[in-house]
Amino acid sequence: MAPGGGYEQFLPEIGAERLAFGRWLFAQECTFLRGVVKMDGLPAADKPEIAFAGRSNVGKSSLVNALTGRRTLARVSNTPGRTRELNFFELAGLANLADLPGYGYARTERKLVDQWTKVIFQYLRGRATLKRVMLLVDARHGLKPFDTQAMEALDEAAVSYQIVLTKVDKLKTAELAAVMAKTAEKAAKHPAAHPVICPTSSETGLGIDHLRALAAEAAGLEPGAVAGYKPANS
Repeated sequence: MAPGGGYEQFLPEIGAERLAFGRWLFAQECTFLRGVVKMDGLPAADKPEIAFAGRSNVGKSSLVNALTGRRTLARVSNTPGRTRELNFFELAGLANLADLPGYGYARTERKLVDQWTKVIFQYLRGRATLKRVMLLVDARHGLKPFDTQAMEALDEAAVSYQIVLTKVDKLKTAELAAVMAKTAEKAAKHPAAHPVICPTSSETGLGIDHLRALAAEAAGLEPGAVAGYKPANS
C-alpha cells in the first residue's frame, strides 16, 4: 500500500516547510539516554520533551522507530505490557523523547501496574520541560475506558496532549472517517486535549511526516531558528 493509501484527506494541514523541517529533525542523531523506574533517575530537564503514551500493544514502539527511521531504537515486543521503564532518547541534541510504559494490560500483576502508574503520573505532573504527550490510540478500536482515564489524568495534571491514531491502514476510508469524527467529538470535551488528531501507520508511513512536524512544533523548535537546518527556499 502506498504511504497515503487514499487517506491523505484525514491528515492535518501542515505547510511544506514544517513538514521538511520535521523530516530533517528526526533524521538527525537520536540516542538512547536511559531507562527510568524511579523519579530520581530522570535525565536532566534541560531540553523540551515530547512523550509517547498509549495502551499496551497500541504500536507505540513501532511508531517511535518509524518517526526516527530506526528499526530498533525503541524495543518492540510481542508481549504487551513488557516495557516497564520510561525510556528517554535525545534527538539532535535539541529535544528529548520519552517512551512511556503501556497502560491497561490486565494480565500484568496489579502491584506492578500501580507502581508504573504512580511513576508515570509523577513524571507527568512534575516535568517542567514536558511540552506535549502524544497519546496513541488504536484506530481499529477508538477510545477505550483506559484511554479516557488517561485523558482525565492528563487534564487534571494540566499536561497538553494530542491524540495520534495508529494502525489506520487496517481500516477502510469510511471506517477511518467515523473514528476520526467520534474521537474529535470526545476530545473536544477535554480541556488539555489538542484539537488536531493525527492518523498514522507505521506500516505504510501515513502521517509520519505530519507527526514529526507536530512534535517539532510542540517542542518549540522552529525551522528558521535551528543551526544546521537550511530551509528549502533559502
